[in-house]
Parts: sequence; C-alpha cells; structure tokens
Amino acid sequence: MILRLFALIVGLYFAGFALFAVNLGDPAPEDSRETAAIVVLTGASGRIEQAIDRLEEGSAERLFIAGVDPVVRKQDLVAELDVSAAQFACCVELGSQSVDTKTNAIEARDWLARNGYDRDVTLVTSDWHMRRAAFEFRRALPEGMHIVYDAVPTEPGFGTLFAEYNKYVLRRVGLWVGL
Repeated sequence: MILRLFALIVGLYFAGFALFAVNLGDPAPEDSRETAAIVVLTGASGRIEQAIDRLEEGSAERLFIAGVDPVVRKQDLVAELDVSAAQFACCVELGSQSVDTKTNAIEARDWLARNGYDRDVTLVTSDWHMRRAAFEFRRALPEGMHIVYDAVPTEPGFGTLFAEYNKYVLRRVGLWVGL
C-alpha cells in the first residue's frame, strides 16, 4: 500500500514536470500589451531588452527593473544596452532590494504603490520562470490588479526546467504546509 502511494506521488510529480516543461509562458499578444507600468525581473538574458522594447513601443509609461545588483547604475545599463539615456532617466527605475522571485514581487508591489500604479502592470521574465513569477506576483499584488504576462522566449535545457519546476513545487508545498 505504501509502495503504491509512493509510486503514485512520483508519477504525479513527473507528470507535473512534463506539463510544466511543455507549457512555458508566451510573449503577450500585441493587442494586450498596454499597461501603466512594466516590471522586469533580472536573472537571464533577453529580459531587460524585451522590457525596454515594450517601453519604446509605448506599451507603458514607466519601467521598473527588479533585482538589480546594488553596484549597477543606470548609466551602466545605458552603455551596455545601447539605449536612450534620456528615456532611461525619465522612465526607468532600478530596484536593488530583492534577491529572489518572492522579494522581486514585494519590491515591485512597493514601487507600483509608491508611483500610484494600481490598475495594471506588465510582468516580463523568461518563459521558464513565468509560472513561478506569476504565482509570486499574484500573491504580492493587490487583489484586482490586472497582470499582463509577457514571457521572453528561450530554449531552456533540461537542468534549467527541472530546477525551476522544483523551486515552483517547493514554494507551493511550503505555503501549503505553512512555511
């Protein structure tokens, strides 16, 4: 009986992983990208570039980059990304208080509240990271705030997917048991 229960749990775990791996986040459709603000999470290539593209195309008024290393300055990013210094000065803010996805969501929530953004926001992160990021943002942001999920397409390897799936499952289980 215990062996069957264990086999069932393991089977469900791997079935969940298979579903996770084939259902990654997608870029937001063009007609649903317009929000008051964009929040992008650091941590993988392409994320900041996609968020800046959305800002430049007029999808939002402001951009918040969460999880920036405290030693990084705006001018560093302007040089590295070859973007307009004027646009960066007016419309981009760096957040350096967060260290993981949960604290990214909290830092973004605080920034959105400070700046009066309470209706909608676009969340930009990698496709393989979107499910966990969306989970944390839904928990952190006020009820009723509309979140547009704008995933950066990637080609994650098995290790990346497996690690991210485990983080997602552990976070859900941790909340379920009260951690």
